[in-house]
Amino acid sequence: MTVHLARRPAAQWWALAGFFAAVIAVALVGSLAVARPADDYAALARPGWAPPSWLFGPVWTVLYAMIAVAGWLVWRRAGWGPAMWAYTLQLVLNAIWTPLFFGAGQRGLAFADIVALWLAIAATVLLFRRISALAAWLLVPYWLWVTFAGALNFTIWHLN
Repeated sequence: MTVHLARRPAAQWWALAGFFAAVIAVALVGSLAVARPADDYAALARPGWAPPSWLFGPVWTVLYAMIAVAGWLVWRRAGWGPAMWAYTLQLVLNAIWTPLFFGAGQRGLAFADIVALWLAIAATVLLFRRISALAAWLLVPYWLWVTFAGALNFTIWHLN
């Protein structure tokens, strides 16, 4: 009898570590793109409803943990398939945003990326829901934050 990798306890924990490594890599791409994102953010004309720069770190830390766990839950149940391809796509689009917005100063392209990211998260939530309701719900705060971030990106793009 062959045991699926996702069903072996040690493999499950290593896989969870791998999902956390993936979201850490996404975060690192953003942090390497800009030396001082808080200073860059402070220098922008922003709407009155824009959050302070210190809020982004704690919010993204929680969201990335939820994204990692969601991916792991789906992988455990279904392995690699369409849901995981959507998951991968949204991670790539997430990683691209900070270099576009801050590193290249391309606010319009960053907005296009965040729209694509929003759609990729929507697809991921829908695909995850078929496999694990919990995994889908873990992505909802991320989806809401990206909705807010999209509005902020659009506004900053037009103010600057």
